[in-house]
Amino acid sequence: MKLTKTQIDRFEYQGKQSKGGQYSRDVRWDDVLPGFGVRILPTGKKSFVLSYRHAGRKRLITLGKYGVLTLEQARAKAKKELGAVLEGEDPLEERQKEVRGSTMGDLCREYWDRHGSQKKTSRNDRRRIDKIILPRWKNIQINAITRSDIALLHHEYGKQAPYEANLLLAQLRIMFNKALEWGMSEHSMPNPCNGIKKHPEEKRDRWVSPEELPKLAEAIDQEQNIYARAALWMYLLTGLRKGELLAARWDDVDWSRKELKITEHKTIGHSGKAHYVPLTAPALALLKNLPVEDGNPYILPGRKSGKHLVNISKAWNRVRKAAGIEDVRLHDLRRTVGSWMAQAGNSLHLIGKVLNHSNVSTTQVYARFGQDMVRDALEAHGKNLMAVAGGGKPVLD
Repeated sequence: MKLTKTQIDRFEYQGKQSKGGQYSRDVRWDDVLPGFGVRILPTGKKSFVLSYRHAGRKRLITLGKYGVLTLEQARAKAKKELGAVLEGEDPLEERQKEVRGSTMGDLCREYWDRHGSQKKTSRNDRRRIDKIILPRWKNIQINAITRSDIALLHHEYGKQAPYEANLLLAQLRIMFNKALEWGMSEHSMPNPCNGIKKHPEEKRDRWVSPEELPKLAEAIDQEQNIYARAALWMYLLTGLRKGELLAARWDDVDWSRKELKITEHKTIGHSGKAHYVPLTAPALALLKNLPVEDGNPYILPGRKSGKHLVNISKAWNRVRKAAGIEDVRLHDLRRTVGSWMAQAGNSLHLIGKVLNHSNVSTTQVYARFGQDMVRDALEAHGKNLMAVAGGGKPVLD
């Protein structure tokens, strides 16, 4: 039977009261629109309700009070909500979210699906979400996060890793901006990351000098692990990033073109293009003499069958200690390639191409090495000029 206004006006509560004082639910269902009905309270007040199932769970949502909503308005609203259910949504869950507000867990999920997974820094973004943000604030409302909360987190991580703490702050600032853009936070709430000062960052200006290289070469050659030994030499010969080299496969090597195809690198997610690294004669000789592990596609096999080498930190610590350069990090071997190329007179554009920099400013760190070469060349020119001129220095008096 289809509900009518006359029927609703006549409805009276017919539920029962339990011994504990609780009243049973009294709902009169509409036979035409499935799940649509009128709930009558012991007080005589009536509300329109909708019953439906989502993910196997039975749900009941209140559409509005009778008298505030007409029967026609309630029926139209019920049809709209049922349409949302057919699309896979849960109207009750959405309403509860509006009441309690979106949480940081909701924001992390939206950020990753709509923004973070597309960034070239997606791997680090995901790590910060899983290891830092969610464990700390997963069930906290976005609007409840204060500047003090952000400042405390930034301070804690800044004690040991100021650079990483600054990257975390930058990611959170973007996330809160996106929350505002996507309607997950109130417009009256300022971004809680605003006004927090970054930690001072010590710029890395370390590379292996010509004086240090012989000892480093000797220490590498004495390393017991042949694959770690090969990796360290390849870093010096190619300037590859740590992960790029470790994930390289034998089928990425083009022996005829003398190049290595890199498909696992920092910028490929952004550009979508592979990076081709020329292999010099020393690099080719190293690869040709490197044992190939049966059933393992990777150039540098790890301990697990079919997997690549994952961590060479222990080997590198042994090597740099033996070479007396314990302040040199593994990434500084990549800087060594760039600095040596700059000192050899190569252009910043060429160095950026070799190191596969996506941002020109990244290569600017090597500019002063090129300037040193200019100064040395001009100094030599001045000495030569004065020698030919027959004097040690210009005479002005």
